[in-house]
Amino acid sequence: MQEKIFKIKKRLESELKLELAPPEECLVGSKAPVNKASLCEMIDHTLLKPEAARKNYIALFEEARKYGFYSVCIPPVQVEFAARELQSDAVKICTVVGFPLGYSTTNTKITEAKESMILGADEIDMVMNVSALKSFDYELVLNEIKAIKDSLNKNIKLKVIIETALLDETEKYAAAWIVKAAGADYIKTSTGFSGKGATIEDVKLLKSIAGKDMGVKASGGIKSYEQAMSMIEAGASRLGVSSSVEIIEGEKGLFSQY
Repeated sequence: MQEKIFKIKKRLESELKLELAPPEECLVGSKAPVNKASLCEMIDHTLLKPEAARKNYIALFEEARKYGFYSVCIPPVQVEFAARELQSDAVKICTVVGFPLGYSTTNTKITEAKESMILGADEIDMVMNVSALKSFDYELVLNEIKAIKDSLNKNIKLKVIIETALLDETEKYAAAWIVKAAGADYIKTSTGFSGKGATIEDVKLLKSIAGKDMGVKASGGIKSYEQAMSMIEAGASRLGVSSSVEIIEGEKGLFSQY
């Protein structure tokens, strides 16, 4: 383990009174063949642009049904509508909290998460407080994630977006250890709103901390089948993409511009 990574691990353990497992450097993603059907089951079909209209969400739902995408990832304001439209379908509803900047108060995030759950969300993708992490306020970051997780029903999955584009390597490790310690179900690379999205290197790094107990969601900038497969091979078990149809069919879908 590099000295700087070892130091941040020891600091986290000291400040948070935790015992953290070292990175599992050789841990990689799926070696099983992934066909198009199984790939669809790993995709959160995403539409989070503020200018999207109701007709765009209806079309998004239709695509999700047609291709068997695992979920649709949509803004909180669309969750109730999605729950009505998808009530007889297997498609899950994923929404975002503290999106896209993550600097809402903890109570605001909790309220947003709980309301989304009540309205019909099956999964919550919350944005970590990046500023707190960079300020070494690890306890705030940990407690906020724990509080949101505790506010949700046990069957609701929580993913934590750490916004890798804004973090250096040491901060990525720190964020991953904290997210895992907080009991989140997934750690997610990006919002897609802060420049660079998921990279193979970042997915491998996050997987080395997530291990087998927590999923890794790669999101942001995944536009092709080859990119999607490379993320899965690196360790991602879920993909957040808006170009889902383009990835599966190799042709432009309704929302690949988002």
